[in-house]
Amino acid sequence: MDVDGLTFACAMTVEERVARRLGPAVRVGLGVANGVPESDRLVSFGIAGALRGDLPVGTVIDATRVVDEQGAVLWEGGPLGVSRARTGTILGAGRIVDDPSERVRLHEQTGADAVDMESGTLARSGRLAGCIRSISDTPTSKLAGLAEAVTISGEPNVLGFVRGFVRAPRETVRALGNARRALKSLEAVT
Repeated sequence: MDVDGLTFACAMTVEERVARRLGPAVRVGLGVANGVPESDRLVSFGIAGALRGDLPVGTVIDATRVVDEQGAVLWEGGPLGVSRARTGTILGAGRIVDDPSERVRLHEQTGADAVDMESGTLARSGRLAGCIRSISDTPTSKLAGLAEAVTISGEPNVLGFVRGFVRAPRETVRALGNARRALKSLEAVT
């Protein structure tokens, strides 16, 4: 993978740390709440939720397409050439999609393999050069309290994590382990 001239746009601090191994990285926050970076060639980089049951946690997708929730293509291009990655389609959603039936519906409606909250906005900017995402949760595994563990700006939210953990301890611990596995997969491709 040629990373010359690429800026890696990440939602969360933890993703940004991994991306810095590849080159310049910027934390854009959840749903690009911090704004689209000025760079001409952006890569949407981080974790994503699977919309298909045959994508296990840790699968890395080197996207060739980003679509919206209606299936309209927002960006299309060749893969970046990430070793040990699968090509696929990312759905850029405006919210966390954690309901299993909603994930199935979105896959059927759009053909997308995985969902995140940043790729759609970055694609609409006209500056997206690619998308590298690692699966952190499957259609049948919920994020539980982990969905509250990050602020909108992408920084850790310890109090949110604790609240989520108290409501769903088992599921939150499982989700945390899955997120760590997904991040390790991203580290392996860097």
